[in-house]
Amino acid sequence: MCNTCGCNVTAGNRHLIFTPPKPKATNTAVSVLSNLLKHNNEQAERNRATFDAQGVLVINLMSSPGSGKTALLEATIRNLKHKLKMAVIEGDLETENDADRIRAQGVPAYQITTGTACHLDAHLIEGALPQLDLAAIDLLFIENVGNLVCPASFDLGHHRNVTLLSVTEGDDKPAKYPVMFRAADLMLISKTDLLPHLDDFSLEKAEHCQRALASQIPVLPLSSRSGDGLNAWLDWLQQEVSDHKLRVQQQQTIKPRVQQDGQNLHLNAAEVHFRPVTLA
Repeated sequence: MCNTCGCNVTAGNRHLIFTPPKPKATNTAVSVLSNLLKHNNEQAERNRATFDAQGVLVINLMSSPGSGKTALLEATIRNLKHKLKMAVIEGDLETENDADRIRAQGVPAYQITTGTACHLDAHLIEGALPQLDLAAIDLLFIENVGNLVCPASFDLGHHRNVTLLSVTEGDDKPAKYPVMFRAADLMLISKTDLLPHLDDFSLEKAEHCQRALASQIPVLPLSSRSGDGLNAWLDWLQQEVSDHKLRVQQQQTIKPRVQQDGQNLHLNAAEVHFRPVTLA
């Protein structure tokens, strides 16, 4: 996935790599990627300012593939569409399947296909914004590419990170993927309707692994299919939207828990796997 850090380069930021350097300047892959991260963070701040100007709360949904992010959004929309104005930006390597599912719920959705990049970045989000009427939105979900590593390392201009852990994945995932779960402002344990069929997943152990990361965030078990536990998630969302509107009125904002150690992993991998390159 990231063993060559190719995932840092997306359709949104590729043009930055080919910016002509100063005469006789040699750029290593590490310096190029550091520059990409710098540009990403600057674009993220611009994105967040755009969202805040319209009073839009933006939530980044992260998880491994198949954990139920889109099903959660469908259930959320069904329950809140008469209370909140919502939209979704979908991120996948290919297809518009997930965006089509969201549109079928009567909510605007814009699909970003990343090709080979295993996460979204701030420039890709910037490109999606003209497709959305932010003035008509209270809550924007960004469904990131299914990946338990890279999405936690990039600021998109959003406000909150929500990480899903499906009961089909294993209760030790927070211990195995600490960068992702340390970034979370809320952890959802999804597909709990399957627990009667799984004798090797412990809700208590999953939460213990999260707490071992020195994390005191809420941990909410739920099932998008049965609706069990969904109300706690819906209440959390509505409170977050209300809190953010108040922050905006006070000209304040919040930033996500972007993980610096995740960014360092990308740069270290680049140092190992890339040869120095000269950009002409």
